[in-house]
Amino acid sequence: MGHWWYRNVVEPGKLPLLLALLSFVTSFLVTRVITRMIRAGRGPFKNVTPGGIHIHHVVPGVILVIIGGFGAIGSGRHGFGAGLSAVVFGIGAGLVLDEFALILHLDDVYWSEQGRKSVEIVVLTAALVALVLGGFLPFGVNDLTSDERHSRGLVVMNTATNFFLALIALWKGKARTAFFGTVIPFVALIGAVRLARPGSPFARRFYAKRPRARAKSKLRAFHHDRRWARPRRSFENFIGGTPDPERPAAALERPPGPPGHSGPDGPKDAGT
Repeated sequence: MGHWWYRNVVEPGKLPLLLALLSFVTSFLVTRVITRMIRAGRGPFKNVTPGGIHIHHVVPGVILVIIGGFGAIGSGRHGFGAGLSAVVFGIGAGLVLDEFALILHLDDVYWSEQGRKSVEIVVLTAALVALVLGGFLPFGVNDLTSDERHSRGLVVMNTATNFFLALIALWKGKARTAFFGTVIPFVALIGAVRLARPGSPFARRFYAKRPRARAKSKLRAFHHDRRWARPRRSFENFIGGTPDPERPAAALERPPGPPGHSGPDGPKDAGT
């Protein structure tokens, strides 16, 4: 076990990446627990509002990412400084990506439907880093035997092929399939050969004059979304909390009535 740890984690310099991943996931989970307690009015935690300004946790997150990033550049891949910088960077990245939706929309959408994007990007980021960390990478390990060089060469060719197929899947509007297809065999192939999603660049380019292909694409996307939407939403709610219900558009756009008016058909003041 000790030999495997040194050869596959310490020697190729993956220990900082492991520490960054653990601190990233821990930072995100702790932050979500605290924000859900604040939302429910439980515990000692409160929003930080000096001078009436709500300081979102993306602010200290950006500061920690900068400190950890520059610290990692200055300390190299080994030593205590590299590990400490990785932990600081992971904590900051967790705080930043937890409010990814706020950065994307430039609005406080943390507990709205748009806020789900933060949970999605955190899960995808953690999955990618974990796959890179635990994958059979052909780089960073010295003193390879001839068999290891041959097998790792096949891994390089397989990775390049998967990456090409993943680009096609991404072109077809299948971002998740493309994401996991870069590291998992056959996943990118499935996304590359199946019909493109409606509205994707591939569909606009090749289905414009093919009504049957457009109809099949829309039908397949409908069945796929109906099958997987509920499990995905349940998982996101479990991780990040249930978003606030959206207010009806009519209630948001209705202008306030005159004084004493209780609604469109409500009574006015007795004197009018």
